[in-house]
Amino acid sequence: MKVLSVASEIYPLIKTGGLADVAGALPLALAGRGVEVKTLIPAYPAVRAALREEQSVLRFGDLLGVEAQILSAKVAGLDLLVLDAPALFDRSGGPYIDRDGRDHHDNWRRFAALSLAGAHLAAGRLPDWRPDLVHVHDWQTGLVPAYMRFLEPPALPSVMTIHNIAFQGNFPSSIFPMLGLPAHAFDIDGVEYYGQVGYLKAGIQTAWAVSTVSPSYAEEILTPEFGMGLEGLLNRRSGELHGIVNGIDTDVWNPQTDPAIARPYGAGDLKPRADNKRTVETHFGLVDDDSPLFCVISRLTWQKGMDLVAEVVDDLVERGGKLAVLGSGDPGLVAALQSAAARHPGRVGIAVSYNEPLSHLMQAGCDAILIPSRFEPCGLTQLYGLRYGCVPVVSRTGGLNDTVIDANPAALGSRAATGISFSPVTSEALRRAIRRTIRLYEDKKTWAQIQKQGMKSDVSWDKSAALYEHLYSSLLPKGSH
Repeated sequence: MKVLSVASEIYPLIKTGGLADVAGALPLALAGRGVEVKTLIPAYPAVRAALREEQSVLRFGDLLGVEAQILSAKVAGLDLLVLDAPALFDRSGGPYIDRDGRDHHDNWRRFAALSLAGAHLAAGRLPDWRPDLVHVHDWQTGLVPAYMRFLEPPALPSVMTIHNIAFQGNFPSSIFPMLGLPAHAFDIDGVEYYGQVGYLKAGIQTAWAVSTVSPSYAEEILTPEFGMGLEGLLNRRSGELHGIVNGIDTDVWNPQTDPAIARPYGAGDLKPRADNKRTVETHFGLVDDDSPLFCVISRLTWQKGMDLVAEVVDDLVERGGKLAVLGSGDPGLVAALQSAAARHPGRVGIAVSYNEPLSHLMQAGCDAILIPSRFEPCGLTQLYGLRYGCVPVVSRTGGLNDTVIDANPAALGSRAATGISFSPVTSEALRRAIRRTIRLYEDKKTWAQIQKQGMKSDVSWDKSAALYEHLYSSLLPKGSH
């Protein structure tokens, strides 16, 4: 089976969030099941710099008004098709925002061009490779199945994965004439969304199947509370909606071999974690004692519940806990957490940055990780926490609900508990969860049991890759694979 994946970011080349991890890890997991995946991504400067021995395999004289070419390359075991369009992607800033933190003014054109290139590849424009199915990710690639439907290539199956429905890619209707779509595509059954052009809406409308990144989130987005205006369309397509929980790359995230941590360890012997804990405490200027060390590794936003963390931090310290925060985001929330660190020197520390090696060290050294998200399609940090024996304290939503087993009396009694979960998502409920965590931590035998059970969890891509392979197979003509 040959699959074309189209994504706007991919680990280890370019990453702003969990989408990149999925785009990078799923193809490798599928390869182990005999599925050949090539991934189309934009040639941002960081991507272009990573290419070695690339070949130009397709040229566009006019791709939505710009010259472009497709480069074929292999990087980190990934088969890449890179859309080299310097006018669109060779610029400073991030994949979506400029150096001043504003959206690139032409994001509509940049990701429409990526989508159109994807549709051309789906139609068999490469001389020696033709996919059986196309898998696209989030709004940036939502127009791929729309171009596939309206520009009359062969009827190729497509899967649209929603990683976070809050980001939809809605643009003014004035861009529609420049997208190269026929007039009848601007319709409720096409790309039109409340008078605008909706990229994510277009993908949900026109893909053969829709997936999202956990079973609970697949249920949640059918409701007005979580559907963000798309719940009506999703309910109409609920028969083709699939919730498949993300996995993680268990080679990259392995406490026994991780080069980013102070001392390796495994579930059989957790004592070396103490060295990692001391290293984290030193990095954040925290006191070295036996009190529980909580951490936050997150975008500092309302969605992630970081305002709740700011509200409960005084109580956390009063109860004997310490807190290390790594992340960046909303300036008001950053300031609130910095203020907490100033109030509690030696007990609260914050690093305002994105730092992948430090995030590994924190998972290896902190006792518990706080993830009080208001909604969380899947979440990856709780999976890293389980893998590293950093006990997740999570709100009962989306993928957090699907991957963490609460340490209630029944789960503790059957030795199944892997973390602490709470609802509703309020500061009071989080406060109670933290107090419960501290009580569990003080019972060293019980705490070690929770850690070890978490480390036994299968957080790899194996099961999820099998589910994706099954979904792909269900869409292909019988006897074609």
